[in-house]
Amino acid sequence: MKKMEELQNLNKKWMEECQCELKKTATQAVPGDGSADAEIVFIGEAPGKSEDAQGKPFVGAAGKFLAEMLFIINFKREDIYITNIVKYRPPNNRDPLPEEKSACREWLLEELKIIEPKLIVFLGRHAMNNFFPALQISQAHGKLLIKPFKGMSTKYFFPLYHPAAALYDGSMREVLIEDFKKIPKVLKEIAKREI
Repeated sequence: MKKMEELQNLNKKWMEECQCELKKTATQAVPGDGSADAEIVFIGEAPGKSEDAQGKPFVGAAGKFLAEMLFIINFKREDIYITNIVKYRPPNNRDPLPEEKSACREWLLEELKIIEPKLIVFLGRHAMNNFFPALQISQAHGKLLIKPFKGMSTKYFFPLYHPAAALYDGSMREVLIEDFKKIPKVLKEIAKREI
């Protein structure tokens, strides 16, 4: 079975079985989107209003900015896979609660298991803290983190500020673009380590 089919089956399964409380208030689930063979998986926090309406991650203003940054490093959205730690929109875009994150965690881990990316890029502190609870995004952004996790194919992680944060704060926008430009170098660094 092709990876894409596996992902579709996985999403179908979890749309029925996910016990996340946000299911009650969201319009629909927003599973990951993109290439099942991606070297890079981007993980955000939770769907927003546009995502909830369209059922796809990162289709609003933050998604447009992400597409611009991908273009800068010669990537297209079709080259990557993008998902969220929580698959349902929290009411009024509030932060997802710990129990909502944990209700969606298996879904995320199974997505990663199918794709087997070389690198996971965290978009914002919620995504990063899901794997590295003690780290602060202000100190970790733009740095390669290396840590093996049981059952995960990659041990390489790269935290960035969330594109939405950069839309509200111009100074953060520059930082995010500079960090983003490091991604091709990070992939080369990983390739060297894997030899």
